[in-house]
Amino acid sequence: MKPLSRRIGPVFVVGLLFIAVASCPAQETKAPKEDPAHEELRELRKHLTDAINRNDLDALLQYLDDDVVVTWQNAEVSRKPAGVRAYYERMMHGPNRIVESIQIDPTVDELTHLYGDSGIAFGSSHDHFKLTDGMDFEVDTRWSAAVVKKNGKWLIASFHASTNMFDNPILRIAIRKVAVWTALIAGVSGLLVGFLGGWVLKRKR
Repeated sequence: MKPLSRRIGPVFVVGLLFIAVASCPAQETKAPKEDPAHEELRELRKHLTDAINRNDLDALLQYLDDDVVVTWQNAEVSRKPAGVRAYYERMMHGPNRIVESIQIDPTVDELTHLYGDSGIAFGSSHDHFKLTDGMDFEVDTRWSAAVVKKNGKWLIASFHASTNMFDNPILRIAIRKVAVWTALIAGVSGLLVGFLGGWVLKRKR
């Protein structure tokens, strides 16, 4: 029979290990620290949104890269800040402007995908348009953007906006207008046919 000390030894060692593990403070699981660039990009989105909602073109242009490319909701493409200015002036500032005002509320689907000093962002925006012809409607927009950091400042290098071509307020308004005009034309045509038919019958009698 083994001496008591030899039989107790392994149990004693296991006990010490258990006590040591139990006495160790549990390691806290910390979320990975967010890249400071994301807060800078939130500021960029805030300033851009404010500039657009105030219709402040000069403020908007300072956040665009020199080689920016913008694809608007009407599928027009503007290149460089000068092209964006020309589009904005024609659509919102000129004597033949189409848009009276716009309010946007963009949100991101997730944090910007960063690749060093560049990144890709995407999300949605609930936009409110007032047109010079009296139309007033809201549009749900999908957007994507490429951003670059130059001289310590984040800029928009590319921006694309689109909406559902099969279901949007402009399409619904157009359908209603067509329906109204179709009903008016059908009504007038019916009255003319009835009048002419009555006149012909009257002549035959």
